[in-house]
Amino acid sequence: MNDTSSAPRVRTLEPFRGQGIIRFEMPEDTLPTAHRARLLWRVVETLELSAFTAAARAVEGRQGRAVLSVRMQLTLWLYAISVGIGSAREIARLTGSDDAFRWIVGDQRVGHAKLSEFRVGHGGALDKLFTDVLGSLVHRQLVSLERIAQDGTRVRASASAPSFRREASLQECLEQAALHVKGVFAEADDPEASEGEKLARLAGALDYKRRVEQAILTVQELRAEDKAVPRASTTDADARVMKMPDGGYRPGYNVQLATAGSELGGPRTIVGLLVTNVGSDMGSVTPMLADVESRTGQLPKQLLADANHAKHSCIEEATRRGVEVFIAVPKREQRPANTTASAEIVAWRERMQTDDAKRTYRARAALCELSNAHLKCHHGAAQVLVRGIAKVTCVALLAALTSNLLAHAAALLA
Repeated sequence: MNDTSSAPRVRTLEPFRGQGIIRFEMPEDTLPTAHRARLLWRVVETLELSAFTAAARAVEGRQGRAVLSVRMQLTLWLYAISVGIGSAREIARLTGSDDAFRWIVGDQRVGHAKLSEFRVGHGGALDKLFTDVLGSLVHRQLVSLERIAQDGTRVRASASAPSFRREASLQECLEQAALHVKGVFAEADDPEASEGEKLARLAGALDYKRRVEQAILTVQELRAEDKAVPRASTTDADARVMKMPDGGYRPGYNVQLATAGSELGGPRTIVGLLVTNVGSDMGSVTPMLADVESRTGQLPKQLLADANHAKHSCIEEATRRGVEVFIAVPKREQRPANTTASAEIVAWRERMQTDDAKRTYRARAALCELSNAHLKCHHGAAQVLVRGIAKVTCVALLAALTSNLLAHAAALLA
């Protein structure tokens, strides 16, 4: 054996963490010029955002803490949604580690609570912004309402199946919740708990009691609608168990989108949006047309939808308002026409038998399926992390706004 005791010791560089480091960097230079975060920031600069600060008290010449940049928070959400992130906690974490998120916030700091509040606390402002963007696109003739396609997609609610209970069980939960609130008040003098912990306990107890009370009201409303076995969730009283795309039944919401564009290619534009807790698409055409008209100032000339939307009253209303309806005839109606049907229904059935109507209807999937796929697969909305139909609507509005701004960013900046 060779004697290695006299061999020279290898010299290595080991990490040392006791030395202070001063780093110099220019945040403006951390992102490429064509980065999506920069693009969205420039687009947001062109938008009117005063509705988000209408209730702010911190104005020039008066005391008060300044309002955190609306432009920054909105761009954070738009960029996060564009890369499939829908969690405020994840966004807050990435503002400290990801170059794009760090560039957006600059020298500011924003926590997950503030981001969550911004997303669901400005429903009216988000709705107005979505409408304003559509109005600008229509005014510039970047969107045509010659033809739109409507479809609904189910998104998973932030509630579990076991949270759905009947009224008797909910009444028991309410009694337990009331006892819990009393217990929290009784522990108000606990010397081992901090003031923050005491407030958190009380807030949690009161919130659960409020949600149980809301679930009881929901069950009573469902009973009034003659539901067989009415149940409601103690987590999200607005959620309903519905059939999902994979065939299973889970708590969810139905997001209805109306998309305009050309089936041959080019940008797709979401021109109408509705969020409901009804699992069926039946009866959604009339409210969707009203939503499109209120946002764009006009009705589409043609509306395409699948057979799940074929409610006669909706077809009749649309026809009377000058909208040519191309909705697939359900199998149950593909038999000799009922002589008692109205003229609008007879005309619709006859139209859908023609070759021209079949060619027109084939454009439906090319228009609306892409918007639905992007909403769930690319914009992080397959499962919502908020509760209540109003908050879910805010999430859907942000996703639709992101889609429209990215599709037309170049034109909006021209």
